[in-house]
Amino acid sequence: MRSAQISRKTAETNISVNIALDGTGSYDNQTGVGFFDHMLDQLARHSLIDMKIRCEGDLHIDDHHTVEDVGIALGQALSHAIGDKKGIRRYGACLLPMDDALVRAALDLSGRPFLVWNMELPTPKIGTFDTELVREFFQALSTHGGITLHVDALHGINSHHMAEAAFKAVARALREAVETDPRTTNAIPSTKGAL
Repeated sequence: MRSAQISRKTAETNISVNIALDGTGSYDNQTGVGFFDHMLDQLARHSLIDMKIRCEGDLHIDDHHTVEDVGIALGQALSHAIGDKKGIRRYGACLLPMDDALVRAALDLSGRPFLVWNMELPTPKIGTFDTELVREFFQALSTHGGITLHVDALHGINSHHMAEAAFKAVARALREAVETDPRTTNAIPSTKGAL
């Protein structure tokens, strides 16, 4: 099974991430940030990547370091679990509706991190959660996972629905991209021979 365990400790956060790419989407995520845990659960469930995340962060300041640093550690775990990328599909995309929200995610496990973010959440908060942290998470994930990631909100009026649709769309795209392609199980999906 393609899996990874990452630990990351700084003066701001103490994080452990365990993932299995060929899982069933089981999850056990505890970061101390309720809405963020809910989004991580969606990411696991819809990508079929088993995920266990623990984070103790400086929540007395705010949620920023917790959310960003979990994105860093999860990106590192994904990169490690995928390995040399031999046999993977590499690309994934999803157009995901959730009530009023319609979000498109497309990604390339290229090793060349880049985030294109066309998503303006209409409110500054979802409960107590700063909506700007949704982008911060995906920036950290794409940078440390070596992922070219495009996220576009095509419709939406409810910030919760839009954020959740983004996590689910990225999850479905990841599911497709990390899958083994039975037609090219021993080949790197690039004419360069390396990613």
